[in-house]
Amino acid sequence: MVIEDSKRDTRTRLTFHIVLAFLAIYFVWGSTYLAIRIVVATVPPLFAAGVRFTLAGAALYLWARVRGIPAPSHHEWRSLSVMGALMFLVAYAGLFWAEKTIPSGVASVLVATIPVWTSVFEVFVFKKAQLRLPLVLAVCLGLLGVGILASNSGLGKLNLLACAAILVAEISWSFGTVLSKSLALPASKVMSAAGQMLTGGLMLLVSSTAAGELHPFPRLSFEAGAALLYLIVAGSLLAFTAYIWLLGRMSATKVASYAYVNPVVALAIGYWFGGEALTPRTFLGTGLVLASIVLLLGNFGKKPA
Repeated sequence: MVIEDSKRDTRTRLTFHIVLAFLAIYFVWGSTYLAIRIVVATVPPLFAAGVRFTLAGAALYLWARVRGIPAPSHHEWRSLSVMGALMFLVAYAGLFWAEKTIPSGVASVLVATIPVWTSVFEVFVFKKAQLRLPLVLAVCLGLLGVGILASNSGLGKLNLLACAAILVAEISWSFGTVLSKSLALPASKVMSAAGQMLTGGLMLLVSSTAAGELHPFPRLSFEAGAALLYLIVAGSLLAFTAYIWLLGRMSATKVASYAYVNPVVALAIGYWFGGEALTPRTFLGTGLVLASIVLLLGNFGKKPA
């Protein structure tokens, strides 16, 4: 009886931790889009992104080393630098820059197309998956939804260049995701993530300097400083740790459900706290993008008949 009670308590604690982890990747990641918008309203975008990931990457790297995780080899650092350029320099430079123009909720929906682009690369570039009807339908639905969101009507005068920047950013992230399977990266996912954030963050800071963002040196307002701290601690450390923890205990498909929850959360937070408009076109475009992701993830990993 004592053993059964102990097992029951263990299962209850595990379930509780799983719920907390999903809440983190659903709601914390969903809220980061408004936080980015608040930061870039007064802080140069490349500098803001660089500070976020350099500090988060350094903190995660030190934490991993304290726990006895080996440092990356020279060869692994080269691979981490490639990943940092694709998944942080290009990806977050585009996102942070674009959020100076477009609403945070719309940005989150455009980012949600990552699973679609990842599948396209797996099929057409790396030849690691077969072309199937669900993928074709998902791509068509996703692109139609993006086109509606990027149009000038409904949401006001959206900057098409900003929307294009986010799409380029997410294509870069997706390419890096698939490429990572072919690179020599640290065995520890935590150390790999720390190295990617650290190298990518430093590249962003170098790019910020080259772009002249530091002349004059940016001053953080209280709101921007608080939002940036939230991005570092909650978005890059807390939620990411929850994400890695979930991947070790659940299927990747279930964990990937954050891709269609984050936009809903971001749209709601942007509307309630950021004063962002929600129009019929917003709902139509978002619905099409989310339908494409549900269609894709619903067929992910299924064996062919």
